[in-house]
Amino acid sequence: MARATSAIARVAPEVAAAYEPVIGLEVHAQLKTATKIFCACSTRFGDPPNTNTCPVCLGLPGSLPVLNKRALELALRASLALNLRVQQDSRFARKNYFYPDLPKGYQISMYELPLATHGWLELEHDGATKKIGITRLHLEEDAAKNIHEGFPDSDRNSYIDYNRCGMPLAEIVSEPDLRSPAEAYAYLSALKQVLEYADVSDCNMEEGSLRCDANVSVRRRGDQRFGTKTEVKNLNSFRYLQRALEYEIERHISVLESGGRISQETRLWNVAEGRSESMRSKEFAHDYRYFPDPDLLPVHVSMSSLAEIQRDTPELPAARRRRFVQEHGLSAYDAGVLTATRALGDYFEAVVSAGGPPKTAASWIQTELLRRLNDSGQPVEASPLAPKALAGLLAQVEAGNITGASGKKVFAAMFETGKSAEEIVSAQGLAQIQDTAEIERMCQASEFRDAKPQFDKFSAVILGCSGDSVPTQAKFAAKYNLNFPLLSDPEFKAIEAYGARRMKQFLGKSFLGIVRSTFLIGPDGRIAKIWDKAPSKGHAAEVLEAVKQL
Repeated sequence: MARATSAIARVAPEVAAAYEPVIGLEVHAQLKTATKIFCACSTRFGDPPNTNTCPVCLGLPGSLPVLNKRALELALRASLALNLRVQQDSRFARKNYFYPDLPKGYQISMYELPLATHGWLELEHDGATKKIGITRLHLEEDAAKNIHEGFPDSDRNSYIDYNRCGMPLAEIVSEPDLRSPAEAYAYLSALKQVLEYADVSDCNMEEGSLRCDANVSVRRRGDQRFGTKTEVKNLNSFRYLQRALEYEIERHISVLESGGRISQETRLWNVAEGRSESMRSKEFAHDYRYFPDPDLLPVHVSMSSLAEIQRDTPELPAARRRRFVQEHGLSAYDAGVLTATRALGDYFEAVVSAGGPPKTAASWIQTELLRRLNDSGQPVEASPLAPKALAGLLAQVEAGNITGASGKKVFAAMFETGKSAEEIVSAQGLAQIQDTAEIERMCQASEFRDAKPQFDKFSAVILGCSGDSVPTQAKFAAKYNLNFPLLSDPEFKAIEAYGARRMKQFLGKSFLGIVRSTFLIGPDGRIAKIWDKAPSKGHAAEVLEAVKQL
């Protein structure tokens, strides 16, 4: 959540508590089409200025607009996702105003017959669920982009990029149901999530695909009438939205407390100064002289086409959260984290489909994957660790082949190198030992290593002797961090001299083999004691006790 604006401090808390903010948002979402709403020009972002234009989007005489069918389909999908009632018949209108970024002298929008009305969106805020009303959703074209800085003569001239002119927009107007900047932040977050899940907009605020205008007023708590509102335009980040609202609420209260009156106006948020500035007096509908666009046919939506769009609408975040809880046994919190974006939810389900246990997968994704993606600045779609690879790692941990701690090391290596869990476990020797005899040898080696200082007090030397080669002995010593000598006896001379090689029984057969034994050799060079069956624990202590008695 964004930090509160410092200007709020100018109003005493007890004074601010006497007022209730009333907030409504108008959100413009650019639809994910390949071409503009009324012509065939590309919507691709980042192309050279004024290259994606034509007579239609430049408003040249004699050009005629044609509605982009895909834009209509996406707007209908967004309407259904936001629980709006789609109107079977709607109509485009001309919104007349004059500004350099509007070449026709009017904007094609919808007015008295919008595409959809009377919807709602649920949001979670402060541990409670609240339903925010949505007044309408309508289609319109975007204006061009005025550029007031970045050129040598920006202090005297402005430039215009008409690439953006004619981009398809869905304008989503909320009811004035929001009561705090934090609640507005939560509403915009929930709306963005729904639009991304429905795949109608990429909602990239940095590229201008999601912009917000905020209408705000204050009233005495308990009053039913709304106060005079102001509109803050073109807020292109969640942080700016919250700060602008905090500033405006404080400004409204300050004006009213000093006996002044709020002017209904449009204001701009000055990011550098951290304050809003008056732009123009607020227009009313009659100022725009709306009338039906004579160049465009009315829009008719049949029930069959609406049903088809409903079938093609992807699963939405609320439904997915419920399913994750019911199908995978996740907590509500875990389900909320994993459905934060559609891509993250898809990743989790891919891990589970590849055999990863749901709860374990949820834990590893939240702790290991998200942390490393955040540190590297990568989205989950670009994760170097594929879902199937993570499932393979979790299988190793679940089977007990590696410990959880080793698993995290393997995860880090997989993320950095792209190698499989099996490759890294094998290369780094991280596999847990399953052989009980090997575990006993490890315990005994560790005990003798730790007890070596006690043996040194009696001038006793610990030696290791086996029929293995020198490299094998060295690897054994390194593996168990031994600090005493190991003797290689591949010809079995010492082993046979001490009687550690004798007949053994195995599966009903007798053969000559090496018997793992402990020999205590006294100061006279004679064998003082032999342990043929050494326990896995406490053996070093009993050998030390025998040394003391020599």
